Amino acid sequence: MNEVMRPQPPWIVRLVLPLVLVGLYLPLAVMVFNSFNDTASGLTLQWYRELFADSTLWESLGRSFGVAFTSALISTLLAVCGALALEKFVFAGKWPLRLLSTISLMLPELVLSLSLLSWFALLSWPLSLMTVAIAHVTLTLPFAVLVIAARLTSLDVNIEDAARDLGAGEWTVLRRVTLPLLAPAVVSAFVLAFLLSFDDFLVTFYTNGAGGDTLPVKLYSLMKTGLSPKVQALSSIMLLISVLLVAVLVRLRSKTASEPKA
Repeated sequence: MNEVMRPQPPWIVRLVLPLVLVGLYLPLAVMVFNSFNDTASGLTLQWYRELFADSTLWESLGRSFGVAFTSALISTLLAVCGALALEKFVFAGKWPLRLLSTISLMLPELVLSLSLLSWFALLSWPLSLMTVAIAHVTLTLPFAVLVIAARLTSLDVNIEDAARDLGAGEWTVLRRVTLPLLAPAVVSAFVLAFLLSFDDFLVTFYTNGAGGDTLPVKLYSLMKTGLSPKVQALSSIMLLISVLLVAVLVRLRSKTASEPKA
């Protein structure tokens, strides 16, 4: 059977697409180049040496990793439970919960930040890295639920039914059948939540206490005095980390899409 030839895109698309790609990636390329560039001596690793010698930036980076890992782990665990409840069970209030989880994806970060700040003030909780982690769980949880729920809806329920017919209980079905099939989506949800938390500035800025700046907040304070090549070197490292994590997500997505359907 001959394949149907797809129509060629109009000329305007061929013109606009390269311009969009250049607009997106040229500033990143310039940033990486400047992290190796010195107007006096040309290409150099001086800015990376200064970066690795700056303990304050590495302390901020460590706080960012700690908050991102903690919030992503909690978000993923809660998302697994929430997605299973929304997709596998029938209970009162299911539709409002699904609606709220969808609406929260479109909630502006400024509104979320101010509401969380007001909530912590109402509870008389001192702002610290703990409040930042809680705020990041609130920020990333809806995204994690969306990723895992999308995977759940594509699973063949006959596989679980076959396990029950063979004598497996509900806990065994969940542990030996459902969760292994969900593993790629769970990892994807964790990586997505980690990236959202690690890169977040606005929510962190409003819910962070004194002396506990994460890396985005620290970079914001440094950039008030000018864009240093040392900051561009750190941004280049963060870019590399983000690219590697996105590559993991794409790999998991392609692996999930290529799995044979039962």
